[in-house]
Amino acid sequence: MPGSNRMDSKMTEQTARAEDAATPHQDVSPASDPVTPPEGGGAALAAELKDRLLRTLAEMENLRKRTAREVTDARVYGVASFARDLLGVADNMRRALEALTPAMRESAEPGVKAFIEGVELTERELDKALEKSGVRRFDPRGEKFDPNFHQAMFEVPNSSVPAGSIVEVVQPGYKIGERVLRPALVGVSKGGQKQAPHASSANDNSTA
Repeated sequence: MPGSNRMDSKMTEQTARAEDAATPHQDVSPASDPVTPPEGGGAALAAELKDRLLRTLAEMENLRKRTAREVTDARVYGVASFARDLLGVADNMRRALEALTPAMRESAEPGVKAFIEGVELTERELDKALEKSGVRRFDPRGEKFDPNFHQAMFEVPNSSVPAGSIVEVVQPGYKIGERVLRPALVGVSKGGQKQAPHASSANDNSTA
């Protein structure tokens, strides 16, 4: 019967749809495939992590050393500005004592002698206080001129010493730690002319 055939066809389509709905769809996308780690991947990862750890430890050690150095510098050189201000006081006391000749000291009254001794004692105490803070005085007389430590004020003709030697010290210098707090003011010698390096070879050639 025609009506019966159409009903059977409709039932068949519904049954097929129900079966399709009941059957789970398989995901065949490439993302669902298991990823196999490359050969040696674990060792490479461990090496990379070890390298990062070593770099971090090295950076921390450098930071520790830099911090310790900064703390040391702050402790040693933190008083530089204050110490530099005291140098003027030390200079004036030294000039006052140097202005006294031995004859003036001998002929001075007892009260004046006591005053001079008090000034000398104060100067020594000031030097000790500066040294306690790492500030040291230096007198470069007889040394070779070094612009890093000395400031030349004038030249002195003197052929008895090598050129560039310090023959007079106008004002002593001071150091704090390994740094120059104030360069020494000096007079530098102008010695005799040095023999040219090629002079001996020229004489040998002329003799030959």
